[in-house]
Amino acid sequence: MLEMYKKVVFGNYANFNGRARRKEYWMFFLANVLISFILGFILGLISPGLVLIGNLYSLAVLVPSIAVAVRRMHDIDKEWWYMLIPFYNVYLACQEGTKGPNQYGADPKNQLEELDEIGKE
Repeated sequence: MLEMYKKVVFGNYANFNGRARRKEYWMFFLANVLISFILGFILGLISPGLVLIGNLYSLAVLVPSIAVAVRRMHDIDKEWWYMLIPFYNVYLACQEGTKGPNQYGADPKNQLEELDEIGKE
């Protein structure tokens, strides 16, 4: 989970091109919710002044959150603005990506590429 989070935040901070697998999107989402909960709720209980740290974190991950959502829409061969439609965007984010290359790039779930990456750090 943390590898996917680091990939989105550090490796693809403002990358709006290409495609993002379901696993990449949802692992980033889960890690982001957990970190936001810890920073916002737990630090807020300790001291209300520490809520500012949670707000700064939310601001820092705003661009990567939008970028991974755009790449997720690209994976299912949809344009970026589909992520703006309430509820439908969640349905789309749960769908399996287009098999093979599409207009937004190569399939990130390509079996042969995954086999080539085995053993690499």
